[in-house]
Amino acid sequence: MLTGTKPGFGKRVSHSHRRTNRRFDPNIQTKRYFLPSERRTVKLKLSARGMKTIDKIGIEAAVRRMRARGVKV
Repeated sequence: MLTGTKPGFGKRVSHSHRRTNRRFDPNIQTKRYFLPSERRTVKLKLSARGMKTIDKIGIEAAVRRMRARGVKV
């Protein structure tokens, strides 16, 4: 919800070097945060990088950033 991370795509390469399609899924976690300004908790689906971003900038700034992008929080 915060970073807009989507799956990446690539090739799986076998021992004989045959190539088939594969997907690199992001590390998505569901986490609850407490919003002091609204006195409630919010449940967010975040990648591991998104959690690190919230630790760095704070939950209030992260929610502001998500609402600016049009994500319902």
